[in-house]
Amino acid sequence: MKVVLRTSWIGGATLAVVALIAAIGAAPAAAGGNATCSGTFDSPGTLVGTTSGNLTVRGACVVAAGPAVVTGNLRVSPGSTLLAAFGGNGSSLTVGGNFDVQHGGTAVIGCNPESSPCFDDDPNNPTLTSADSIGGNLIASQALGFIGHNVTIGGNFEQHGGGGGFTCDTSPGVFGLFQSPVFSTLEDSSVGGNVSVSNVVSCWMGLARVDVHGNASYVANHMADPDAIEIVSNMIHGNLSCQGNSMTWDSGDLSDSLFPRAPQPNTVLGHRSGQCVLSSPMTDGGPLGPGLF
Repeated sequence: MKVVLRTSWIGGATLAVVALIAAIGAAPAAAGGNATCSGTFDSPGTLVGTTSGNLTVRGACVVAAGPAVVTGNLRVSPGSTLLAAFGGNGSSLTVGGNFDVQHGGTAVIGCNPESSPCFDDDPNNPTLTSADSIGGNLIASQALGFIGHNVTIGGNFEQHGGGGGFTCDTSPGVFGLFQSPVFSTLEDSSVGGNVSVSNVVSCWMGLARVDVHGNASYVANHMADPDAIEIVSNMIHGNLSCQGNSMTWDSGDLSDSLFPRAPQPNTVLGHRSGQCVLSSPMTDGGPLGPGLF
């Protein structure tokens, strides 16, 4: 099954986006210089300006009213949601320390016209961009999902456990608001350290066009979409290791079907091991390779 919404999931949810933007306009600036940004999907909190020290997201929080800077750590508390993928008003998110997404939490940060339009952009003619920055590590532990585009991560990117379960059905919560199954991806970004993703069970997952300065490791992740896990067109300065995943691909589907596919190989300066040594099949039933993953 091809999950159409994974790359442009805002496109099929115009009414939901309009309603959310209207709610943002009516919401108080719940964070500003405070230690908590809190709200609901009907009335989300708005994070804008500079927060000195650490900040916790409780409920629903958005970055949609201009640049937001957290000088310390940012924590998305269990079951909460941070949406920082708005490009209007020069909106962006900068975190000086670590970014943690906790059990059942969701974070959607960064956007660009090429791969994931901003929530407040025209999906048919996108032009807005939000470039976000995390000074430390970005760690999603038992999170529902993490979606990042146009993000600079100074430390490691880690996602361990969690997900929406082995299904591609539309789910409740923030993914249901946008009529999408649960998924996770990091695209068009850079990671100063290592990428480590393990034991996530969900619909779809990807790592695309990311400059990884350390190693990349995908272990025991299980996705309901057979087109996952797409690890494509990345620059990995260290090693690439893939073990025990439901499937890995270094190619993209060319239609609504799984095959045929177009190769999108990775550049790996270290060693490849496990499922990510030879390129994935280009045709149904075709062999691995002969090129490198």
